Amino acid sequence: MTDNSTGRRKAAGGVLVAATVATGLLAGVFYVFACNIMPSLSRSDDRVFIEVMQNINDQIQNPVFFLSFLGAPLLAAVAAWQSRGTPHRWWVLAGLAALALAFLLTMAVNIPLNDELADAGDPARIADPAAVRAEFEDPWVAWNVVRALLSTLALACLARALLLYRRPHTSAYLESAAGSSASR
Repeated sequence: MTDNSTGRRKAAGGVLVAATVATGLLAGVFYVFACNIMPSLSRSDDRVFIEVMQNINDQIQNPVFFLSFLGAPLLAAVAAWQSRGTPHRWWVLAGLAALALAFLLTMAVNIPLNDELADAGDPARIADPAAVRAEFEDPWVAWNVVRALLSTLALACLARALLLYRRPHTSAYLESAAGSSASR
């Protein structure tokens, strides 16, 4: 490998690592909602449930969250482009596809549900908070579980791609070492 191709390989590896980390963070967010936040909120009064979810939906819209929410699929797309022609490309593409589905699901289902909940207004003034909650909770929870599964699948695929990405270094070293001793 030339110095330039080694530099490109290191950059590609860095992007793949960053995509994997961002995906892990995103999967963790969806996972903690599925395993803790929503089950905890399910024990709450209707008005408390609505108020807390409205607050969560307001607060999650911040630069730190958007770095992983938007960064994971963008970095995975760049990693997929950089991995074309490599043995690990299919794992990167599979991870990107799972992330894309989770992203589309968020945009098509979860965000519209969040918007409807926000449009319901102040929980203290909602005439029928049980009806507002009923329209929101079950579909939001179900689709969040799907997002958690998809993002976890994406994480597993990208982690597998990282393992395969490292393999050529090891194989090339072992082959050259074996060739050296065989020629002696």
